Amino acid sequence: MKRISSIDTVRGIVMVIMALDHIRDLIHIPSQTLDPTNLTTTTASIFMTRWITHFCAPIFVFLAGTSAFLSSQKEGNHLFLIKRGLWLVLLEFTIITFGIWWDIHFNVFLFQVIAAIGLSFVVLGLLHRVSASTLGVVGVAIMVLHGAFALLTLPEGSVLRTILTPIFSVTALPLPASKTLIMGYPLIPWLGIMLAGYGAGSYFKKPVEQRKQIFLKLGGAALVAFVVLRFANILLDPQPWSVQKDSLFTFLSFINVTKYPPSLLYDLMTLGTMFLLLYCFESTENALSRFFTTYGKVPMFYYLLHWYIVHLTMFAILFAQGFEVKDFEFGFSFGRPKAANGLPLWGVYLVWIGIVGALYPLCRWFGKYKKANTHKTWLRYI
Repeated sequence: MKRISSIDTVRGIVMVIMALDHIRDLIHIPSQTLDPTNLTTTTASIFMTRWITHFCAPIFVFLAGTSAFLSSQKEGNHLFLIKRGLWLVLLEFTIITFGIWWDIHFNVFLFQVIAAIGLSFVVLGLLHRVSASTLGVVGVAIMVLHGAFALLTLPEGSVLRTILTPIFSVTALPLPASKTLIMGYPLIPWLGIMLAGYGAGSYFKKPVEQRKQIFLKLGGAALVAFVVLRFANILLDPQPWSVQKDSLFTFLSFINVTKYPPSLLYDLMTLGTMFLLLYCFESTENALSRFFTTYGKVPMFYYLLHWYIVHLTMFAILFAQGFEVKDFEFGFSFGRPKAANGLPLWGVYLVWIGIVGALYPLCRWFGKYKKANTHKTWLRYI
């Protein structure tokens, strides 16, 4: 089936923004000690640098579900989904984990967005006989209801609590040999977003003008619902908003919704914006859309490569600042020394622009290579 350009464009936008967050983590001077969304200690610029990247994961997961639907008519697609899903989990725990921590001992494994997508693909593959509309309804129901898990009182150490907590909540699980698995993206909330994206795939089979109106209405409705429900401050997000020291920080409190795990308000805010972006980029062909589409066509290639380029850039900065290999603290510190290091926020943005720019010709080359070699099965996994 022909690729939908708006999907690639919007996915490319969030891939570019995503790199900003990872560069901030590894290069910003106070990132190891400062919570960028803690309104008592952050600044507006640091908060917004982190907040804008909140849109990346849910849009990436939703559109992965949509893309799975659009390829679902191919014979044996459900088997491919299962195999690709397992491959993504393997990538998460090997190449990606090393790219994040730079720790040859693999003391910490992260279950992040790629593993969440991978297991969600496996679930989709196993449920291939269930209609897309049914799966979409189930996905929306999960998005609305999964937050209720936090309200359950399960006995400490009970089997049910042990099983359910890692798939509903952010959890650190001890592994043999003193290693740790961090469930940063618990499966159920993110599976809900994936299933919703799969169910929405049928919209892309409609005529362009018709689906543009659908996206406009869905995006507008989601954002209005977000504003109304957030203003009411009812229990739909673990972080209620409150009046702060000034109007700007009160606004920041209002939009400071919970990502880990994603609350309903977080989903409404991010996915509502996604639908409006899809509306804007449907049947749009210009230099800006082509720029982002270059990244969006090869998301896994970009994702794998950017971690290593960001980390190597970090090491180059540390060496330039006079640090030596013996100063590096690997593991949770990403290799950064204990002494103050890194760049101020403006430097983070310069590095971001440079790295995204450096990735452009590589992504363009790989996109052309992939298109010219569709007969090579391995390319479907990257």
